[in-house]
Amino acid sequence: MLKWALIFAVVAVIAGLLGFTGIAGAAAGIAKFLAILALIVFAVFLALGFTVAKKVT
Repeated sequence: MLKWALIFAVVAVIAGLLGFTGIAGAAAGIAKFLAILALIVFAVFLALGFTVAKKVT
């Protein structure tokens, strides 16, 4: 998921440099959404890892 966020961020930067502001804005929005989603998924898995690890040992 972070891979796609980085790809969209690079597309946004390149499109912005070339003057395609609509595409740059859309790509930046998608990259932001994917990055936040990846952080939320990471936090959930981290919390599950701590709670499950306590029950297993």
